[in-house]
Amino acid sequence: METKKDTTEEKILDAAKNVFLAKGMDGARMQEIADEAGINKALLHYYFRSKERLFEAIFSEIVKFAFPEISRIISSDEPVIDKIEKVVDAYLNLLLKHPFIPGFIMKELNRDPSSIFKMIGKFGFRPQSIVDALQGAMDRGEIIKMDPRHLAINIVSMCVFPFAARPIINYLIFNEDKQALEKFYSERAEVVKQFVINAIKAKN
Repeated sequence: METKKDTTEEKILDAAKNVFLAKGMDGARMQEIADEAGINKALLHYYFRSKERLFEAIFSEIVKFAFPEISRIISSDEPVIDKIEKVVDAYLNLLLKHPFIPGFIMKELNRDPSSIFKMIGKFGFRPQSIVDALQGAMDRGEIIKMDPRHLAINIVSMCVFPFAARPIINYLIFNEDKQALEKFYSERAEVVKQFVINAIKAKN
């Protein structure tokens, strides 16, 4: 019986990811998620009473996987350039798998930021560690000097914005050409890494 429950929950979570991606949080309906999962709406509500609880379950799993990995990269003894490349890869791999995440997070941050902060903090992720690592690399002359907070935000922005603005990019730049859009996203990690490294690497 427990196996059946786990399988049902997994089906619901996978279905919710698909519906969130297609419709966004505001456009998604519990009935659509139930249909996608192949279950009735009453069973869906038995497991998850609202869209918000569904997303919290999904986001918790993502945070549990992603943020400890990013923290491990930041705290390693690798050169800062290698760290930046690995963090960009980890971040963009996460967004490629879960492209609906930025939009929902922005909405939640405007509504109630404390829940997001608590979830991230629960897994030991400290944003200040990123700033400290960048500042240390600047002090050692590995990268050019600037405000490390600007650098950190610039890197995150280049990763997140194309996913947060996906509908606009799809319509205005790619004319709803799905194949061209997916190619663009698959290339994004290499483009971001090359741009950042060329901009910040110290010239000897």
